[in-house]
Amino acid sequence: MKLKTAIEYTGADTSNLSPALLETEVTSFAIDSREVKAGNVFFALSQPEYKNNGFNGEFEDSTKFVPSAFENGAVACVVRRDRFEENRAALEQFEDRLVFTDDAILALQNLAHGVYARWNRPVVAITGSAGKTTAKELTAFVLEAAGKNVLRNIKNYNNGLGHPLTVLNLAKYHDFDIAVLEMGMSTPMREIARLCEITPPDVAVALNVLPVHLEHLGSIERIAKAKAELVEGMKTGGTAVLNSDDERVLAMRQLSKGSVLTYGIVNDSDVMAKDIEVEQFGETKFRLITPRDEAQVSIQLSGRHNVMNALAAAAVGHHFGMTAKEIAKALGNIRPISQRGEILHFREGFTVINDSYNSNPSALLSVIESMKSAGTAARKIVVAGEMLELGGAEREIHRKTGREIAEQGIDLLIGVRGLAKEMVDGALENGLPDARFFDDSESAGEFLAGEIRSGDLILVKGSRGVKTEKVVEKIVQKFKPGESLDASAT
Repeated sequence: MKLKTAIEYTGADTSNLSPALLETEVTSFAIDSREVKAGNVFFALSQPEYKNNGFNGEFEDSTKFVPSAFENGAVACVVRRDRFEENRAALEQFEDRLVFTDDAILALQNLAHGVYARWNRPVVAITGSAGKTTAKELTAFVLEAAGKNVLRNIKNYNNGLGHPLTVLNLAKYHDFDIAVLEMGMSTPMREIARLCEITPPDVAVALNVLPVHLEHLGSIERIAKAKAELVEGMKTGGTAVLNSDDERVLAMRQLSKGSVLTYGIVNDSDVMAKDIEVEQFGETKFRLITPRDEAQVSIQLSGRHNVMNALAAAAVGHHFGMTAKEIAKALGNIRPISQRGEILHFREGFTVINDSYNSNPSALLSVIESMKSAGTAARKIVVAGEMLELGGAEREIHRKTGREIAEQGIDLLIGVRGLAKEMVDGALENGLPDARFFDDSESAGEFLAGEIRSGDLILVKGSRGVKTEKVVEKIVQKFKPGESLDASAT
């Protein structure tokens, strides 16, 4: 792509750039000057952009890194004009290679939309309060099994920065057949609506509406409204894929601009799972029923929530013409994603479920519920980190969650950081014989590593900021993993 085309997509000013520079080929785009390589365009982000685009907190002004971006080979840098004026002494020498804009994040998003529009192939967009990344990966694997080359978000690049950076891969790699993109939100600033403007979904998948991000949205009704932006933003004539077991999701069908395809376990749906059986922990079987046919499925995942994620992927596969047998074969080859239900077996005879990437009450209790299937476990141990962004009722939510954990047949609960103390207290109040609290993941991990016995089944789960993966690291330092189910498809 020529620089001229890229700037036209951003809507930025080109008046100070030479015609020769405008004809330069751009290889990629970056928002971190340390990652800039020859031929890149660097977007210098600053606090006003972050605030205007719904990012919470204080962020470093990367305008000061423009000189180092040029040192690393940048073709041009996109900067706010007011930031240029504030840093004129350092930046004036580069003025003929600066692209001026009023909002660098908006410019990045506009560029991504232009690149998407030129590519002009199907987009599957996925949102939900929990399970987005797992559902995205399952969906991508299913479609890849049908021979499609799939673009997907890296890691959890699902916000106003990660999403456009993912889409901009289309400028460099033109052979993707389809994009499977998760879309997230955490504020009432219509974040998902904006992501849909960048890449309007042909297929809009809504997983669930749960009480997360209450700190910023205030109520589950507002969360539902924010998630519904995905269906509102879909293309006319597209397909909404909706969880019929979640009444707030099913209500989104009235917003669809095209057809609706439902999936579920309890309520009658177009795509269903019947006769669900747990063979052993980490393996679930069910009968997949689609409008065309049915097939037996075996997935290397546990829990009802993962069956629902698999059904969402199956519904998308059905939409694109796959048979139930083809979908079942693809789902059977998938392994858990790192830190998202990853199952680690240790030679000493115990098992760890590493689900330390994120947490909320519903997701935590769902995984604990799935531990009941491990009837041979000597002890069931839960390491639960503090759950973030739960709003004004967060203290009572943690205590209530602890009380509910105590009813699930758990032998030991270890709470980590902050309000996890309320969870521990709630569990003790409700009769759990052993529940302990630690201020950080390192100390929790050190304690647990000294307590593990052969036959234990251990769940480690917490919000990202609690870093409960450090608990798993402490265990791995002391013991030797044997068979490990990692994030790969076979």
